[in-house]
Amino acid sequence: MLMEMLRDRIADESLMRLVGKCLHVGVLDGESVLEPDEGTAQGSSLSPLLGNIYLHHVLDVWFQREVQARLRGRSALVRYADDFVICFQREDDAERVWNVLGKRFQKYGLTLHPKKTRRFPFRRPRDGDDQGGATFDFLGFTSYWRRNRTGMRRVAFRTRGARLRRAINAASEWCRRHLHDSIEEQHLALKRKLNGHYNYFGVNGNDSDRACHGSGLPSC
Repeated sequence: MLMEMLRDRIADESLMRLVGKCLHVGVLDGESVLEPDEGTAQGSSLSPLLGNIYLHHVLDVWFQREVQARLRGRSALVRYADDFVICFQREDDAERVWNVLGKRFQKYGLTLHPKKTRRFPFRRPRDGDDQGGATFDFLGFTSYWRRNRTGMRRVAFRTRGARLRRAINAASEWCRRHLHDSIEEQHLALKRKLNGHYNYFGVNGNDSDRACHGSGLPSC
């Protein structure tokens, strides 16, 4: 089925043969060679590429061509690799898609993670509601409602707590293991690590509170 999906966009049969060989190549694990019976070997450089193509047909194309045309309100799908969020304007549309989404995945040999898949309201909180409404985590960020400078509620993003703690622990562990390196070497390495963190998580509104100040990381 995957090869048929690839042939929709790839006409070069020599390239297709190369992909077929890569699907059956073994992986050296210590002194043992593991050969997958189906799918791609875990850790293969081809795995994320083919997985993304597979989900593009299973989810993206299906949602755009078949689902959205049947909905009564607006909707949007955001996907990165195997993580995705689907937004609906109407609750009844969300209910309908929720009831068929698992069946769609099963048709292609996939399953939705029961602990990571959920349906919830994420609407702008009403005036007087200081709880801020629901939140959800996606790609290392927590999405939530926050008041801007004019007092209006807007969707904002902050670094997910678990991800931030993991980054701090990793930096602390690195410092302990490289304690005897020269100051110049430590400075350059930590600078690269911090810049990488800030380049990913440095989105608008994520430059205070939990994002940097009081987190154990220097201010952005």
